Amino acid sequence: MAMSEEHKAALAQGRAEARAIKAYLAVATIPKKRGRPVTRALLEEKIVSLDEKVGTEDDPLARVELIQARIDTQRALDDLDSAADLEALEPGFIEHAASYSDRKGITWTAWREAGVPASTLRSSGIKQTRHR
Repeated sequence: MAMSEEHKAALAQGRAEARAIKAYLAVATIPKKRGRPVTRALLEEKIVSLDEKVGTEDDPLARVELIQARIDTQRALDDLDSAADLEALEPGFIEHAASYSDRKGITWTAWREAGVPASTLRSSGIKQTRHR
């Protein structure tokens, strides 16, 4: 039995909603780090410095520690990029979250526990008083 055009459209809408929400959540739920602010330039300089040290280090244990420090610094740089991605992904979440929540029965509380800011939920039209 062939699917109706209406059914195909509903499936496509569901996939689009899920993609937008999943992309947003993947970035929004990265734990925030405390401490002094870190800039892209500072992290890039640190990576270059660590690369130089790795190339000149004779002690194998010290070398592997430097390599790990470089990997950790690269991860921090990637996390910094993710913060910018969040701003780009938020409109898609806002557009689809209410419909997705209604369809899947997801409450304000669940979204908040998953790490979605209250302001983003308000913008999407999800009400704090939702009970299921």
